[in-house]
Amino acid sequence: MTQEVKEIFGSAAGSSGSTPPAALAAKVRTLAPSMTRSMQRVAETVAADPAGCAALTVTGLAELTGTSEATVVRTARVLGYPGYRDLRLALAGLAAQQQSGRAPALTTDIAVDDPIADVVAKLAYDEQQTLADTAAGLDTVQLGAAVTALAGARRVDVYGVGASGLVAQDLTQKLLRIGLIAHAHSDPHLAVTNAVQLKAGDVAIAITHSGSTGDVIEPLRVAFEHGATTVAITGRPDGAVTQYADHILTTSTARESELRPAAMSSRTSQLLVVDCLFIGVAQRTYEQAAPALSASYEALAHRHRR
Repeated sequence: MTQEVKEIFGSAAGSSGSTPPAALAAKVRTLAPSMTRSMQRVAETVAADPAGCAALTVTGLAELTGTSEATVVRTARVLGYPGYRDLRLALAGLAAQQQSGRAPALTTDIAVDDPIADVVAKLAYDEQQTLADTAAGLDTVQLGAAVTALAGARRVDVYGVGASGLVAQDLTQKLLRIGLIAHAHSDPHLAVTNAVQLKAGDVAIAITHSGSTGDVIEPLRVAFEHGATTVAITGRPDGAVTQYADHILTTSTARESELRPAAMSSRTSQLLVVDCLFIGVAQRTYEQAAPALSASYEALAHRHRR
């Protein structure tokens, strides 16, 4: 066993910062695309067969995946475990959950000739899994800090393009209805122009599944440099957008396929995070939010009677 493996393996026991078993599958799906191919093999193997892998030593798993002991340990650390010992404990917990029926079996991809009933069932499963993974992996400390910043914000700017732009619009209309000043920006030039006007006491939120969308990163950087509190909602916690984020909210995503692009499942997980932010802010600002929400309902009521 290499010295690197010995050091990490030996310090693993008793850590309180490990990823809980329920979040392991979500972590694998979220982080695998940013891993090296050898680390992906390890991650995908443990997620596919937690019970079998829980019985393996670090050497056994390295041999099974055609990698090295050091690669296995590095993969464990990327997934949130100090060492392989903690990963094995989590695998045993995940295996127990699956055997008890609390964790569903993996679904298959949607095929071009699938009956529409199967499409509905598979999409529903994937959506449920994406939401469960996002909830399991969401850092509630970071979420609470973002809610606090939003609740006291003078102004909120939200950046997103494509499918993430739709989520940005959803968040801003929710915040507007409870009395906050919020703007969604999908035009990169306008986003930067507005970001220049932000300052301490303002909040800027970037929504990007890849974590590398330049049109979203640039205005967040400008807002960050001008003193605004910045939040990144992303599926890549190691993405470039996070270097300009005071708070990072990680989303999960279902496996991408030909008929199910990543934008579909990333939108689902982003909407969950947006809803959590909205409810959190509404709770913190209830005395202001409740009458503002009632006023918006009343202002639109006549349109629903037609």
